[in-house]
Amino acid sequence: MFIFLSFLAAVVGALLLTPLVKTYALSHNIVDNPLIESDRRMHTQPTALLGGLAVWLSITLLLVLLILINPSFIVGSYLKFKYIIGIIIASMVLMVGGYLDDRYHLRPSISIWFPIIAALVIIASGAGINFVTRPWGGVWRLDGWKIELLRIHGLPYYFNVWADLLAFCWLMGMMYTTKLLDGLDGLTSGVASIGALTLTALSLTAVVHQPDTARVSAIVAGAFLGFLYYNWFPARIFLGEGGSLLAGFMLGVLAIVAGGKIATTFLVIGLPAFDVAWVVLRRLFWDKVSLARADRQHLHFRLLDIGLTPKQTVWFFWSVSAVLGMLALVLQTRGKFLAILFLVVVSIVFAAIMVRLSGYSRVTKLNA
Repeated sequence: MFIFLSFLAAVVGALLLTPLVKTYALSHNIVDNPLIESDRRMHTQPTALLGGLAVWLSITLLLVLLILINPSFIVGSYLKFKYIIGIIIASMVLMVGGYLDDRYHLRPSISIWFPIIAALVIIASGAGINFVTRPWGGVWRLDGWKIELLRIHGLPYYFNVWADLLAFCWLMGMMYTTKLLDGLDGLTSGVASIGALTLTALSLTAVVHQPDTARVSAIVAGAFLGFLYYNWFPARIFLGEGGSLLAGFMLGVLAIVAGGKIATTFLVIGLPAFDVAWVVLRRLFWDKVSLARADRQHLHFRLLDIGLTPKQTVWFFWSVSAVLGMLALVLQTRGKFLAILFLVVVSIVFAAIMVRLSGYSRVTKLNA
């Protein structure tokens, strides 16, 4: 019941805060203008950005309130107090960077520093991927190689080389997956809600039993779901730079602090993640263009090119994420590994089909 109430409070918080953020964004002309890169825009009117700020405020204010009332509501054996502090500070960095980007359109070489700093803050708080469960049994320990950085009051602070490097890459990958996914109304906020709800459900199972991570996951799910009310087609406000990064950041951090629920989270976000990997490889080795260059190579644009509507495309992504999330709840490590391999094969085949169909569709339209 407490977890449900936390979820409901986050929904209400986002519902109340989003109109305030929207009013601020419009009054300061912090908008997405469809006249710029009109071929990639689905909307026809300038639409408010900064939506992620409402999501962040809903999550952060609720976390702080619950900690002030009783720290045991949030802090537990898995979700330590220092992790909560790290999450709040790191997400604040993303909000600052997102605000500056939405307002001043920062160059990619500058904007990338904000997610880098956010990932480093999480690692500095002590969260790391200390082990990876092997599909055939046992674990790979990643915390054996440590480098002492400093001592404070006699306590050593280490850089766990492999654990921290993997955590950094994981967080950066998650953030940029949801950032690049944010191309259609409600797409990223919906996938983030599904991912957080999956982690909530997994944390409540008898085998896992992590009520602390379940509470925070429920809060994250509620905040993005409340925002989705305004972000659904036709969107009245967008997540913006900070919000699109926040989605992947929260899912990535929760996967780490929940004791390495990397495979579960990856399954939910797997289709967008493989799409990002495909686009990156294509830009590097085929098109030989900058990774920062915007285009219509992403899967959601290709689905639009073959005739799906924006709503149908979003529902397709949501359905895949939901199905894979439900599978993650019942599969064990070996099953999740096989599911990821199957997803890799399906994604490659699907990408090849989409490239062929979308290319044929564009040629047909040009000839017409």
